[in-house]
Amino acid sequence: MISYILRRLLLIIPTMLGILTINFFIIQAAPGGPVEQMIARLESTVESATVRVAGSDNAELKRSASRNSGSDSSYRGAQGLDPELVAEIEKLYGFDQPLYKRYFKLVLDYLCFDFGESFYRDKQVVDLLIEKLPVSISLGLWSTLIIYFISIPLGIAKAVRHGSRFDVWSSTLVIVGNAIPVFLFAVILVVLFAGGTYFDWFPLRGLTSNNFAELTLGGKILDYFYHLALPVTAMVIGGFATLTMLTKNSFLDEVGKQYVITARAKGLSRNQVLYGHVFRNAMLIIIAGFPAAFISMFFAGSLLIEVIFSLDGLGLLGFEATIGRDYPVMFGTLYIFTLIGLLTNLLSDLCYMLVDPRIDFEAREF
Repeated sequence: MISYILRRLLLIIPTMLGILTINFFIIQAAPGGPVEQMIARLESTVESATVRVAGSDNAELKRSASRNSGSDSSYRGAQGLDPELVAEIEKLYGFDQPLYKRYFKLVLDYLCFDFGESFYRDKQVVDLLIEKLPVSISLGLWSTLIIYFISIPLGIAKAVRHGSRFDVWSSTLVIVGNAIPVFLFAVILVVLFAGGTYFDWFPLRGLTSNNFAELTLGGKILDYFYHLALPVTAMVIGGFATLTMLTKNSFLDEVGKQYVITARAKGLSRNQVLYGHVFRNAMLIIIAGFPAAFISMFFAGSLLIEVIFSLDGLGLLGFEATIGRDYPVMFGTLYIFTLIGLLTNLLSDLCYMLVDPRIDFEAREF
C-alpha cells in the first residue's frame, strides 16, 4: 500500500510538468496578452493627446507626436506609442525575456510553490488563492457530500422498488431537476428566499456575517451554514440526478448476476445479499466518478453560483484572471486545480481498495 502511494505521488511530478508545459505555450501563443491589454488602454490616451496636438499651434508638440507615432513594435495598437514605453511595459510583465527563459523560470518557481505576484491586484498569487480557497472548498465539499448522501440511498431505494410508483415519481423529479440549469435554480432561490419578490430569510453576500469574529463557536457554525444554505441547495438540486440514476442502474445490473441468485439460494436475506455482496460491486463505478464530480463542483460548477450569491471564490478568480490575461493567477489556479485533481484520483483508488479488498493496485505494473 505504502509503495503504491509513493509511486503515485512521484507520478504526479511529470504529470504536473506536462500539463503546465502544454498550457504555458498555448496561453503564450494566444493573442491579447497583458502587454497588448496595457497598450490598448494607453492607445486611447495617445489618440486623445494626438487630437489635442493636431489642433495646437505649438510646433514642438506636433513634432513630438509625429515621432511617437512611428513605433515599429510588433504589438497590435502600439504604433502610436514610444518604443521605449513599450519596452518598459514588456519589462514590467516579464516579456523582455525570451520564451524559453520565461518557461524555465516558471517551472523552477512552481516547484517551490512560488506563484509570483498578480499583474493587476498588487498581491501575491499564494495570498489570493488562500483568500479565495475557503469559498470554493465550502461550495464544492458540502455540495458533493450532500449529493452523495442523497443520491446513493435514493438510487438503492429506486433499484429495490424498480417499476413501482415511488420509482416512477422519483425518476420524474430527478429528470426535471437535471433538465433545469443550476444557475436558474439559484435565481429562483434568490427571488423566493433572499430578499427578492417574496421572503428575505437568507443573506445574499459573503460566506460569513460582519460580526463573525464576535460570535461563539456554535454561533459561527450556524452563521457559516446559514450563508451556505442557498448556494449549496442550488448546486445539490442540479447535481444529484446523474448520480442517482447511475446508482440505480449499477445496482440493477448487479442484482441480475449469478452470484446474487446463488447467495439467495443459500438462504441469505435480501438485505444480506444487497448490502453484503451487491453493494461493494455496485459502488465501484460510483467511487470511480467521485473525483470528476468533486472537481466539477469545486471549480467549474461554482462560477455562476459565486456570481449570483456574491461569493468571491477560486472559480470567479480564475475567470477574471483569464479575461484579464493575469498570467500568474491563471497558472497558479491551474496548478492548484490540477494538483487537487490528481490527489483526488489517488484518494479514489484508495477508496476502491477499502470498498473491495479484492482490488490490489499495488500489484499492478506501471
